Amino acid sequence: MSNFERFLSVWVALCILAGIALGQVFPALFHGIGALQIANVNLPVALLIWLMIIPMLIRIDFSALKQVGQHWRGIGVTLFINWAVKPFSMALLAASFIGHWFRPLLPAGQIDSYIAGLILLAAAPCTAMVFVWSNLTKGEPHFTLSQVALNDAIMIVAFAPIVGLLLGLSAIIVPWNTLTLSVGLYIVLPVFASQLWRRQLVRTGRMESVLRRLQPLSLVALLATLVLLFGFQGQQIIAQPGIIALLAVPILIQVYFNAGFAYLLNRFSGEAHCVAGPSALIGASNFFELAVATAISLYGFNSGAALATVVGVLIEVPVMLSVVWVVNHSKNWYERGARVKEA
Repeated sequence: MSNFERFLSVWVALCILAGIALGQVFPALFHGIGALQIANVNLPVALLIWLMIIPMLIRIDFSALKQVGQHWRGIGVTLFINWAVKPFSMALLAASFIGHWFRPLLPAGQIDSYIAGLILLAAAPCTAMVFVWSNLTKGEPHFTLSQVALNDAIMIVAFAPIVGLLLGLSAIIVPWNTLTLSVGLYIVLPVFASQLWRRQLVRTGRMESVLRRLQPLSLVALLATLVLLFGFQGQQIIAQPGIIALLAVPILIQVYFNAGFAYLLNRFSGEAHCVAGPSALIGASNFFELAVATAISLYGFNSGAALATVVGVLIEVPVMLSVVWVVNHSKNWYERGARVKEA
């Protein structure tokens, strides 16, 4: 992890402040940017999202799917957490905290939108930063690569149905046309484009050099998107500055619950620690770039959904580093109790 990535939460916080300030000083500029839409897709944000996502997807080698069977217990645990536990646990947490306990403290007109944003955040497993977390825990690299490739393949077909189901259960109107468009624009097309580009880079031997140049651009695009978001959200946050803290509560609970659950399931199944670590991290982290993009497409820049997904960005790095610390410092305990089996 580079120093820039290590302090991502600091840069995110600074962009939040910059966006709020600029939104107050230049409101007409931000409304003009927000009006640049085609079929509910904001064109400047779509460009920024592609700049965020493409460098991350280039790293994914879908040929790694043939290695899935080598660590079937860890793969099974992570798939169970990612697709059968995390989205549903977040929907429950969002309904409990945002829809019930915190309701009097939040803007009444944004409650459903906040819940929708939290569901979007939990419905897509992390793609790029997982490689960083796995490396920090000395995770098995082939497991991490095959798990991420499998999750991305599943996400192409499962993201929209799961989001639609959970939004429906939460009594939130599902804009299916926009949701389908978002899946195509921010999952299907980037996956195919990145794989075509990856094939060319591998053939010419330029993969690492191109990724080194693209990675800073990806993070800059993320930060620029946050400035735009908070340019629109600023008035609401100034009026109620505690919103971010309240939205962070279910996200924090969800991360630690899913990480701990995945870690314990791997230990119980007898999986090696080098697989259990990245399995827990993949199970806990989110593809927040996709969540931000989809929230903007579905509900707009100034929606509670967009704000909720951005809170996930704000706390992602420090929270995941804390999970890394727990995984690393519990290795002896894990290996004493795990019934490690021969693959």
